[in-house]
Formats: sequence, structure tokens, C-alpha cells
Amino acid sequence: MIDLLLAFERIAVWMVWAGVVLALSMLCAVVTGRVAYAWHEERRHRFERHYGPLAARALEGDRAARHAIVTCPPRDHFAMATLLITPLIDDRDPRRVAATRAIVRKMTRGRLGNRLLPSRWWWRRAVALRAIGLLQMADRTHEVIAALDDEHPEVRGAALDALADMQDPAALPVIVTRLHDASLQRGRRVAALAAFGARCEPLILDLAREDEEHRINYARALAVCGTERSRAILCEWTRDPRADVRAAAFEALAHVGLDDRAAALAINALESTDAPVRAMAAGALRGWEGTGNAAWHLAPHLDDTWAVAVKAARSLQSMRQAGRDVLESWARRSDLAGILSRQMLWESARS
Repeated sequence: MIDLLLAFERIAVWMVWAGVVLALSMLCAVVTGRVAYAWHEERRHRFERHYGPLAARALEGDRAARHAIVTCPPRDHFAMATLLITPLIDDRDPRRVAATRAIVRKMTRGRLGNRLLPSRWWWRRAVALRAIGLLQMADRTHEVIAALDDEHPEVRGAALDALADMQDPAALPVIVTRLHDASLQRGRRVAALAAFGARCEPLILDLAREDEEHRINYARALAVCGTERSRAILCEWTRDPRADVRAAAFEALAHVGLDDRAAALAINALESTDAPVRAMAAGALRGWEGTGNAAWHLAPHLDDTWAVAVKAARSLQSMRQAGRDVLESWARRSDLAGILSRQMLWESARS
């Protein structure tokens, strides 16, 4: 019994020491990680303080600043590319894009993607893809398409951004068929479609005829890139049994533009029991002054749910005298519809 107790005592001592070693190891790992992160952040801030003003002057056309960036040491190419390219995620000003493209092309001569695409670090792969898109390297389209299936969402998003920048016709079928890919951010899918514009429309229409399940996605896509060529099929979709599809069809018709048939469908849809359908139908009538007396039909919807009322008010505001007459009559009221009508009239008077 004593021997057994002694054995347990030795095991307990070893376990205590193991716990102490494990705790110290974890502490060291945390401290090391934080020190490494602080060092990395300090190095990045120092780099941005040094090169940030230089990059701003280079993008404004300063030749000396541009030369200094182009001839920066190779070890700084990744950080410099990140500094130049990352702002383009939010700022798509064509002049900035063109200036950045010229600088990055001279600085890396297209080698940045070769070094970074195979990287195990997702942020390096993302920068490489954005550089490839910015430089419009059409010979790398297949690699960018492959990156749409990357394990990291930011890399997938960067690949979609790159395809939008490249506008390589070879990527068009992939962009259209990825409309339904929920692993890609919806905003970026829309931006890629917008980059190709009406070139997407024929393929979308062909796919939509065979794929009723995803009709809502096709309608939303046509709201971005559709033309009058899509009007007939969108009119058909306004009778779809699914309310979200009907609403998306009217949203697309607002982009495509109405004719007498489409306007009549929108006016009838103002009586739908589904508020999103009424809202999109009211929005589709914006600027319509043809047959159907749309202003008269929109008037009662100033007292509808807020989403519908705002769309109706905006459409009435766009209808010149007919819409103005309705708004003036409703502006005498003291409720929310009256306030909304007075706001529309005030905005019209200022413009």
C-alpha cells in the first residue's frame, strides 16, 4: 500500500511539473506572438510613414516619387504593392487605377504573382490576385479562376475582383455561372457582372430559360447588366408564383426601362399582397409618363408601408406635373404620407 502511495506521489509531482512546463510554454507562445505582431505592426507603420506620402505624390503624377517607388528594393515589393493596391478595393477611380497599374507593372514586371500565388499565407495570395487583375494579365486568367475555390474567403473575393479588372471574355461564362455561388460575396458578384455589362446578358438569358430554380439570381443580375432585350422575359417573371422573384423582376425592369406592357404589369402589381412586390413595382414606374395614369395609381401608396411609400414618392417626384399634382394634394395631410410628400416637393424645388 505504501509503495502504491509513493508511486501516486511521484506521478502527481510529474503531473505538476508537466502543468508548469505547459503553462510556461503557452505563456512564452503568447508573449512571442504578441511581440512578433507588435514588431510587424511597427514595421508596417514605419513603412507606411516613409512610403505613404511618396506613393500619394506618385499617383498624382510626380515623376521623382514614381521613380523612387519603382526602384525600391525588391524586398519591399510586396509591402509596396499592398500599399498601392489595397485602397483600390474601395476606391475604383479610373485615374487612380491606371496610375497604380503603371507603377506596379514597372515595379514588378509581372513577377509579383509568380512569387505570391503559391504562398501558404492567404493575404499574399490575395495581393497577388489583385496585382494580376490590376495588370490585366490575361495569360493568368485560368489561375485566377482556380482561386475562386480557395479555402479563404478573402482570396476568393480577390479573385472575383481580379476577373472584374481583367475583363477577359474567357472568364465571362465562369462569372455568370457563379451567380449562385454563396461562398462568393454577393456585392463582388454584382461588381463582376457590372464590369462586363451587357456582354453578360445573352448568356444569362440562355441559362435562365433552362434553370427556373435560380430565376431570382438571374433577375438580380439583369438589374445590373440587362437591356431592353431582357424586357419580355422579365415581364413573364412578374407572374412567377414566388414573391421574391416577382419583386426582383420589377427591380430589373426599373433598370431595363418600361414599355406599355411592362408599365401595365407594374401598375397592376401595386395591388399585390406582398409589400416587396409593391415596392419594386412602384420603383419601376419611376419616370413613366405613358399610358395607364401611373401617378393616380401610385397616390394611395404614399400611405402604404414605409418601403412602398418611399418608392411611390420617388416615382411621383419623377413624373413632372402629374406627379407634382398628386404630391401637392397629399402634402396638406399631417400624417407621415403628408411629411413624405412635402419632402419630395422641397427636394424638387431645390433641384
